[in-house]
Amino acid sequence: MKVAAQMYGEERVRGDIGQRSGSEDFSFMLEKCPGCYFIIGNGAGPSACMVHNPGYDFNDETLPIGAAYWARLAETYLSASGTEVGG
Repeated sequence: MKVAAQMYGEERVRGDIGQRSGSEDFSFMLEKCPGCYFIIGNGAGPSACMVHNPGYDFNDETLPIGAAYWARLAETYLSASGTEVGG
């Protein structure tokens, strides 16, 4: 959450949505290895709906947001662990 807030602003990052796993099997993986699950918003509008719905239309504009987040998260983690980033 800290990395996302630094990148996109605290007002755009929510940590108060509660625990959810929906129909995902990821929760079983977390029983064996610590981790987390996060959601990148798809946006609002007339075609907005939950995934696994025939009316769902993936918002392609979120791809660079997610990719940039994962890259910065990895850089932050590696920097904190003393591993050189980009070298």
